[in-house]
Amino acid sequence: MQETYSNEIYLSPTPHFSSKRKTKQIMLLVIVSLLPQCAAGIYHFGLSALTTILVSVASCVLFETLFCLLIKKPVSTGDFSAVITGLLLALTLPPTIPFWMTILGAFFAIIVAKAFFGGIGCNVWNPALTGRAFLVISFPLVMGGGYVLPGADAVSSATPLASVMPAAKAFSKEALDYYWTLFTGNHAGCIGETCIPAIVISAVFLLATKVIDFRAPLMMIITCCLCSLLSGTDVLYTLMSGGLLFGAVFMATDYTTAPVTKPGRLIFGAGCGLITFLIRRFGGYPEGVMFSILIMNSLVPFLNNVNQRKYGYSPKKNLSSKNIGGGKN
Repeated sequence: MQETYSNEIYLSPTPHFSSKRKTKQIMLLVIVSLLPQCAAGIYHFGLSALTTILVSVASCVLFETLFCLLIKKPVSTGDFSAVITGLLLALTLPPTIPFWMTILGAFFAIIVAKAFFGGIGCNVWNPALTGRAFLVISFPLVMGGGYVLPGADAVSSATPLASVMPAAKAFSKEALDYYWTLFTGNHAGCIGETCIPAIVISAVFLLATKVIDFRAPLMMIITCCLCSLLSGTDVLYTLMSGGLLFGAVFMATDYTTAPVTKPGRLIFGAGCGLITFLIRRFGGYPEGVMFSILIMNSLVPFLNNVNQRKYGYSPKKNLSSKNIGGGKN
């Protein structure tokens, strides 16, 4: 076997950063941005939501620690990526899910979707969404069934998309009350997906701190709403129900599983929005955000070839010939 040269150049897997921020700092900013969703979920759904969040985060951190010890690799929980996976997974779950299902979803998210692929930066699909997809396919009645809101008398669907919007004229009192309910999050749904103000606050924070890029989430929302408008579906209902906004802000902007090029992010977001609309409109599932993002995750290697990104920095000013040549000839 031919010997290798000592000066070989290796390209590390994504994510690639061109800023001075470390991975840990970025992860901490994401954790801070998720706090409004956690607070809103606990406010609307009570202690069951808090329990789900704590179990999910603790399970993800534990599974990542145990896996690192098993393969004799330095424990990587210090980068807080496992904490974010646990938070995102919990916020996409119904608050009354049994704790053992939450643990199972965390195991699938950390071990199967992330660790088996090489850890942070190497996974193909979003770990939290992969764990949720596993639970949806394995336990559809629990993940999509009904549960009761605190103080409610009737069992509500896990998402308003599973119900039929009341027939009401636009801007009537009934319609405005319904939109207000969707906006404030005072309805059944997943822990972190119901409260629109909390998601908007998080989106503004992430954009202001330049943690996320606006292209993928904006195109995802515009495409889904435009398709709904053309099909005669209520656009406000499409925008505020289900996990469209949450998925666009937190899932479609994942560094590892989203494209690194600007054109690629636009195509990625448009694809997520289109597939979300198609599943909602014609599919067997009331919600399509999860599957749309996972499908588009599979296309990211191809989208990265669209207008390939060159890493590095360009000089601020063109070098003169004497600087290049080292003096006069």
